[in-house]
Amino acid sequence: MGVMQEALGSNEWEYNGCIIPLDLYYDIETQTWLRVNEDGTVTMGLSDVGQVRAGRLLHARIKDVGKVIKKGKPVASLESGKWAGPINALVEGEVVARNEKVLEQPDIINYDPYGEGWIVKMKPVDLERDIKDLLYGKDAIEPMRQYIDEWDIICMRCT
Repeated sequence: MGVMQEALGSNEWEYNGCIIPLDLYYDIETQTWLRVNEDGTVTMGLSDVGQVRAGRLLHARIKDVGKVIKKGKPVASLESGKWAGPINALVEGEVVARNEKVLEQPDIINYDPYGEGWIVKMKPVDLERDIKDLLYGKDAIEPMRQYIDEWDIICMRCT
């Protein structure tokens, strides 16, 4: 049984050291998150759990600005010493920004997965349709807890 803390701030949940902000949408299977921005764009990244499973990230490729990506298709790929794989778009849309810092220093995702470690910003085609498949905030807690237990994950920040 993991160690659970209901609230760090009122807007975060922590379990086994893994931090889950409650103002984001999540895809539990791929351990990616999505933030809806005030301007109608969305920001995507790898969750705290995802960065731990991947290990220290060494390489990142992110699709170019202007590229239109279908939901579920790779918008980026990441590589660590033990893992390489795609980061699939959680929405269909156009890439409007990519995190150049992540391209230069991919392990920034390991230090700050929800802040400086964001991966891509997109302008969604149909946000309402696409976010129906994602879990928001508190709805993600129980499935995330089950995932953490199933994979026996303890989160730590690589430094």
